[in-house]
Amino acid sequence: MNKPKESEGKLIIVSAPSGAGKTTIVKYLLASGLNLGFSVSATSRQIRPNEVDGKDYFFITSEAFRKKIEEGDLLEWQEVYEGNFYGTLKSQVKILLDQGKNIIFDVDVVGGLNIKNYFGDRALSVFVSPPSLEELENRLRFRKTDSEETINRRMEKARWELGFAPRFDYILVNNDLETAKKEAHKVVTEFLKPKY
Repeated sequence: MNKPKESEGKLIIVSAPSGAGKTTIVKYLLASGLNLGFSVSATSRQIRPNEVDGKDYFFITSEAFRKKIEEGDLLEWQEVYEGNFYGTLKSQVKILLDQGKNIIFDVDVVGGLNIKNYFGDRALSVFVSPPSLEELENRLRFRKTDSEETINRRMEKARWELGFAPRFDYILVNNDLETAKKEAHKVVTEFLKPKY
């Protein structure tokens, strides 16, 4: 995939530690009439009962994922846990750009920075930050979806991820979800405005 031309859409990258509210904010932006197409990531992990292939993720085997890495078919990728790969397919991004859409990504911090590096000023990188690590831990516990071990692992990763926040174009502190959604909408709308 060649670098984007001036006439092509813009890209919004949203990254955050788990539990910061990233996915909720991305869903809100997708429903807000900003001509955004969602970049569905690829993963080698097992599909969960409530997930749909091609909508939640493109589910492929670890072998197929490794082949895509070798062939340069991914914009960014990460082996999040051993044998569990996540990444962004260049073909998926091209399809959305060819449809005249702006693209929104819901990706981890390293992937977000890699996409930003690739697209430069055509992309806006937003880091969704919890108000504090203590509040993040409270949110993870409140969800009641993770074991104690998983929560500890997520918190350890969150501490590491927060170190990347200053490298993003915009840090959105999610203290109150409704306020954060409005702020995200304002920042993205401003970025998408044509510059003459």
